[in-house]
Amino acid sequence: MKLDLFTKNNCIQCKMTKKFLKQHNVEFEEHNISENPEYIDYLKNKGFQAVPVLEENDSPIVNGFRPDLLKKLIAQ
Repeated sequence: MKLDLFTKNNCIQCKMTKKFLKQHNVEFEEHNISENPEYIDYLKNKGFQAVPVLEENDSPIVNGFRPDLLKKLIAQ
């Protein structure tokens, strides 16, 4: 499973999502749109207006801080 987490600076939901994933030893690659603005168009083309966005194998699975969905992810 390849997880990509799209975040931005000063985003509480992003920080909470990262904290949750780290606490549950879920490996992910972070892509910060504040530092790498090329990801903004990528996310917009997929229909997203806000971060965090968590993708698995290039398919979005969680948008925003959603502990309910994250718990399902780690239960797999």
